[in-house]
This record gives sequence, structure tokens and C-alpha cells, in this order.
Amino acid sequence: MSCGFRRILDARYEKVREAGIVTSQAVLIAVGIDWDGRRQILSVEMANRESRSAWKDFLVALKARSLKGVELVVSDDHAGLVAAIGEVMPEAAWQRCYVHFLRNTLDHLPRKHWRRLPAGAALAVRSTRSHRGQGRSRRMACQMVGPLSAADDMGGGDHRTHAHLLLPAGQHHKHLKSTNMLERLNEEIRRRTYVVRIFPNAQSCLRLVRALAVETNENWMEANRYINMDDLREHKKLALHQAA
Repeated sequence: MSCGFRRILDARYEKVREAGIVTSQAVLIAVGIDWDGRRQILSVEMANRESRSAWKDFLVALKARSLKGVELVVSDDHAGLVAAIGEVMPEAAWQRCYVHFLRNTLDHLPRKHWRRLPAGAALAVRSTRSHRGQGRSRRMACQMVGPLSAADDMGGGDHRTHAHLLLPAGQHHKHLKSTNMLERLNEEIRRRTYVVRIFPNAQSCLRLVRALAVETNENWMEANRYINMDDLREHKKLALHQAA
């Protein structure tokens, strides 16, 4: 774990019985893409809740295991997670998950107003993300949504969904704008843990999730490269040449 390029962070909750009481505990997961373009599961840990302190301890432990060279972190807009990323990894750019952004935006948009948007609200919001200019994207979104509350939501965090545009177009834009890669792993975890429903303790839950993580990681390492990192190397060389 000596180097990394991109990390995805997310958490899911499992029901665990502690001292005769059933509680929901967070399973914190970090997935990364190394400089060979291959996916790796970096860490899986349990926490009582998805708080800033829990995420901070999780990230500090990763850095203590010699994780370095992280340039981009992708996650949802959880306040505790974002604060922990900024404190532990201030050198890394943060990308707000594009899919979560769309969901949150549509949550603020009453369904009765969807007909007022071209080709439906989801398509209208999605079309604003295809423009490289942050200001232009925000202006177009406000023009289409008008006085609806979704405009306020986009105005507050719109720029944070553009971090992936600093990378080469193509695979990097497609794979690095959301947490979909980790969501697929969460789907598989959900399929396995649903059979158990309530774990007798946190350690039993952690053992099952880690066993699945090890199996998935081995499959990823044997599979084809997830991203062609040569494109990024050329992109960085061009950026340095232009800066000089």
C-alpha cells in the first residue's frame, strides 16, 4: 500500500447484537485504484456510527499503514466524512459522488414540477453536468430549474462535483465521478449479510465482510486493468509543460 491514486469511501450499516441489544453499526470501507490502474480494497472496519471521529481514526490507520500518493477522494456528502478527509488528507482533491448529487437534487424537486423541465428532471439535471465550465453549468441549471428549491441545492455544492474534470476524458471521467464501484461491492455484501439478518456480535460481522472483501480483491487483481493510467501520466506531463 505504498502508493495510490484514487480512493472511494463509503459505509453501510448492519444489525449487531451487543449486550442483548440490537443496534445498527457502520461498516467503513475504502477502495482504491493504484498507479497500475487496478482496483484494491484497502480497508474494512466497524464503527458504532458514521461520525467524523470514526472516519478520522479510519483514515489515520490507513496512513499509518503507509498509504500515500492519494490525489483524489470520492465519497458522498456526509459532513463527518468530508471533514475527516479534509483534516487527514488535505493534499487530495475531493469529488462529491455525481449519483448521490443527482438523487439529493431530485429529492428537493417536487414531482409535480418535473414536467416543467426539458425531457424530465433527471435528464435536465444530468445535462448540466456534461459541461466543463462550472459557472456555465450552474447558470444552465438555474435557468432550467428556475425558482425551484433544487437550484438552491445545486448552488451550494455544484462545484464539488467537477473535480473529475481535471482528469483526462474517457475512462477517468466515467469511473471517477461516482462511488459506483464501491456500491457494487456493497450490493454483494448486502446479499450475503441479508441471510444472517442480525449478527451475534460485531466481530462476526467484520469477519464475514472481510472474507468477502478478500475474495473480491483477489478477483480484481486478476482482472483487466480498471483504468488506463497511461492517459493520466500523459495528461500530467502536458499540464506541467503548459505550466512551464
